[in-house]
Amino acid sequence: MTTATREDLEQIRELARSVATGRIAPHAADVDAQARFPTEGYRALVESQLHAVVIPESFGGVGADALTGAVVAEEIARTCATTQQVSGANELFSWPLLLAASEEQKQRWLTPIAAGEALGAFALSEPEAGSDVASMTTRATPTEDGWWRLRGTKRWITNGGVADCYVLFAVTDPDAGGRGISAFVVEKEDAGLSFGAPEKKMGLKGSPTTEIFLDDVVLPADRLIGGPGEGLKIALGTLDRTRTGVAAQAIGIAQGALDVAVDYVSTRRQFGRALAEFQGLQFMLADMAVAVRAARLLTHTAAEEIETLSPTMGAAGAAAKLFASDTAMRVTTDAVQLLGGAGYVKDFPVERMMRDAKITQIYEGTNQIQRIVIARDLLRRAAH
Repeated sequence: MTTATREDLEQIRELARSVATGRIAPHAADVDAQARFPTEGYRALVESQLHAVVIPESFGGVGADALTGAVVAEEIARTCATTQQVSGANELFSWPLLLAASEEQKQRWLTPIAAGEALGAFALSEPEAGSDVASMTTRATPTEDGWWRLRGTKRWITNGGVADCYVLFAVTDPDAGGRGISAFVVEKEDAGLSFGAPEKKMGLKGSPTTEIFLDDVVLPADRLIGGPGEGLKIALGTLDRTRTGVAAQAIGIAQGALDVAVDYVSTRRQFGRALAEFQGLQFMLADMAVAVRAARLLTHTAAEEIETLSPTMGAAGAAAKLFASDTAMRVTTDAVQLLGGAGYVKDFPVERMMRDAKITQIYEGTNQIQRIVIARDLLRRAAH
């Protein structure tokens, strides 16, 4: 990865903000209202090379570092979290390959993602295995000719049915617990692969989320990523990195809501003066701004730990995701309150932002799980 200078960061922030404001924001309300794929926004990201910045230059990507990725995610989510979520799934797809795939596998699947010719997804969760990943029941059994036969169901899959390729996790050794899970690439056209109807969600409505059904999906040996039994390690290594992206997404949602609230109270008048002149509302805005600033600093620090492969980067990402997502929920709720009745209707985007914020406390590990990650890291370091 290429480490960005401060000047580079500001340039890419300006680019991402310009694209988000000019080409994504105009469609955000309609994407939410129609629960449709954010075609215009995603196309704008592809044309600006902001749709998969983590992919290295050797595969046609930007090769951005984690901090740059966080900056891009924040700016996109500030106007449309759905569009950011769709592109963020490319990062979820890419990291397992970057961590464990062969050069041939990386070239095969990362190059079309980087070119905007394919869309990626990450299939880990199941109907009965969400936070408890090791209890998954999807099975991959070897065939006599050295291939793999997959059976099972995956759930809550972002870009399900739309993505061209999926990093999918399955049990290859039922007796080995978490050490019996392996990672595979499954392609949309593989025989036996099908998808459920899109979930009807509270927020991120234009980001397709479906179940994936594997009915005797037979894969050649070169679809295995890493070695047999390395899947859980690959999945957790991916999440240690992408949780910082969720934190950045949450910050973007919160910042967007704060921007709307500041503008509204500055122009709305009651009792003969602007709402912004009431000290009680000023205090609310100040608390919102402090929380957003603190979340951003936590997230940027976590991104820096990823680049240095710090032994505490998992806990840093968990802390950033925990604090930023709680901040997004609190700030968007306060923004709705500051707008009063106007905040409760779709004329203003804060009600959408409030709905979008909620999922950041849930996916890629609930905030209860993040607390476990942080506590375990504290206790592990104390023991040593």
